[in-house]
Amino acid sequence: MRAPEDIILRPFITEKSNLEVAAGKYTFIVDVNATKTEIRQAAEKLFQVKVLEVNTVNYQGKTKRMGVHIGSRPDWKKAVIKIDLDPKPEKYLAKGGKEVVSTKKYKTSIEEYGVTQ
Repeated sequence: MRAPEDIILRPFITEKSNLEVAAGKYTFIVDVNATKTEIRQAAEKLFQVKVLEVNTVNYQGKTKRMGVHIGSRPDWKKAVIKIDLDPKPEKYLAKGGKEVVSTKKYKTSIEEYGVTQ
């Protein structure tokens, strides 16, 4: 299994992504080969938040030229992660039919994102 730092590379900060922070949506540039499940697990481990959904978009690198030389920029992947702004403790049934409440605490925002609400 890859490290979460290898999956989520950096935040993708634009005007639109700054507006979506209030709704609990954070945008990141992620590894091209990362799946939605890996992105979800990496975000939960790195930022201690409860992820509700992950949407991804693949972008093809543009062809660029410098003089007579032609090359292309690398392909990249963007992920929009929606977090739970009001996380409640998780309840589940344990052996014997007892209801157990999880003691795990989740954050309600990602402070490392670079945007303050």
